Amino acid sequence: MKITIKLFATLRKGRFEEKIMDLPEGVRIEKVIRQIAIPEKEVNLIFINGRNADFNTPLSEGDTISIFPPVGGG
Repeated sequence: MKITIKLFATLRKGRFEEKIMDLPEGVRIEKVIRQIAIPEKEVNLIFINGRNADFNTPLSEGDTISIFPPVGGG
């Protein structure tokens, strides 16, 4: 199945902004995050098709995953 991964802010550094990956049906987000070498502690928010998700959420054909790091500010 093909999914689109979008990385935001500091997660893009040394990686990519957007990428299409071909993965086995039903793979979970945590495996995708490991595959693109992002430490779990660097992930704060995950969305699938604009809806909140977590590391254990399974993926389906055509999903778009958006991954955000913790955001600081004040």
